Amino acid sequence: MLLVAAALAGCTTVGPDYKVPADAAVHRPEASAPFSGADNAAYAQAAVPGKWWRLYDDPQLDALITKALDANTDLRVAAANMDRAAAVTRQAQAATQPSFNVNAQPWFGHPSGFQELAPGYDPPSEWFYSMGAGVSYTVDLVGQIRRAIEAANADQASVQAAYDAMRANVAAQTALAYATACTAGMQLASAQHSVDVQSESVKVNEKLQNLGRGTALDVTRARGQLEQLRAALPPLEARRRVALYRLATLTGETPNQFPQQLAQCKTPPELKQPIPVGDGAALLRRRPDIREAERALAGATARIGVATGDLYPKITLGLSADSGSFLDRFGGKGSFGYSIGPLISWTIPNTGAVQARIAEAEASTKAAYARFDATVLNALRETESALTVYARELDRDDALKAARDQSAEAAGQARKLYQYGKTDYLTVLDAERTLANNESALAASQAEVVEDQIKLFLALGGGWEQEAADKPAQGPDAGQASGGPVSLPVNVK
Repeated sequence: MLLVAAALAGCTTVGPDYKVPADAAVHRPEASAPFSGADNAAYAQAAVPGKWWRLYDDPQLDALITKALDANTDLRVAAANMDRAAAVTRQAQAATQPSFNVNAQPWFGHPSGFQELAPGYDPPSEWFYSMGAGVSYTVDLVGQIRRAIEAANADQASVQAAYDAMRANVAAQTALAYATACTAGMQLASAQHSVDVQSESVKVNEKLQNLGRGTALDVTRARGQLEQLRAALPPLEARRRVALYRLATLTGETPNQFPQQLAQCKTPPELKQPIPVGDGAALLRRRPDIREAERALAGATARIGVATGDLYPKITLGLSADSGSFLDRFGGKGSFGYSIGPLISWTIPNTGAVQARIAEAEASTKAAYARFDATVLNALRETESALTVYARELDRDDALKAARDQSAEAAGQARKLYQYGKTDYLTVLDAERTLANNESALAASQAEVVEDQIKLFLALGGGWEQEAADKPAQGPDAGQASGGPVSLPVNVK
């Protein structure tokens, strides 16, 4: 009977076998093509490194990201979710194993005369016992259990991908907070220079007024511009402090425990080489959110089979043995019994309810498929957008550098003319003020360049890779759900 049941169980598996749909966005040739926005000298057609932040060659940035990946609280939550998913997978796999039960009960007393069909009978009280043991095995007749395990494995892989995505995000957010603190310091220095130049202009206008060569209007205008420039300082200081607080919490510290040396940082991290971007095919394999969505689709597909299994009977094979008698006759002849055989249970299903659950699972699969396509398209959009924004910001930065250089040359010429008595000092100050304004605009652009670089690296999907030894404990079957990027399309049966 066991062999027959096992043979029947291997004949069919209800529900559809999973594979990436043929018309999925990931299959489109355009999705795997080189990026249209990467046609720029700022980019290299090379593989994106996992630890992309090391391209900045900044030991302090490297140390901060290493600390964040070890201590970040969001990553601790994601690691706990992986442990939970591994436990759910083990629970699903346990349904393929036989179950055992043992019971024993001693008691003292006697049956009533009514139970013995002798109302006047009053038997003496005695010690009795009963004990038994049994083993049962559920035959996976139509593969419902196999589909449940398949769904659990897919869910575990999806949670692993979500953990990888969180690692990438934490690395990028740490780098961004570090860069923001330093670029804010750089902008503060530039803004303070503008304030100093304008302060000198106020003094000159006041002196000219005292000599009768200037007017009160000139002094008032100069002071108003000075206060306007001073007003730019507090927001930059606040921006730097907020970035430092965020950096501290990202690395698992309280806000005021940020590295104190960063409070004076004025030099943001700088790339000295083109950014390696790869192509669309590499992006689809690398981005964790794509793997997460694809595995969620696999799990939803498997649940169609789980729901369909409720239309079929359940078969359980069992073997039990028991013993029961007077305690002083323990183990005596006639006190033992056993039974072996299948238990076939089939609750005539409410077809409407089961079909509704199947329809619900199918609808969930359609939604997961749509989310998978949306994730692929969004990943491509984010990357193309980040490539374009960064390239155009570089163009803007080049133009601002040219403007800064021209204004520096003009300021130098004005100083020479003043030294030879060909112009007045206000002309020199005006040229200096123009130079300071252009330097402030250039500092703001350089801050945008660094932020755009980090956002581009995040869009490219780097930063989640880790050595196997660094991964959190995930249970004996974690290897089915963890590791590097899957090769899309996949075909799981």
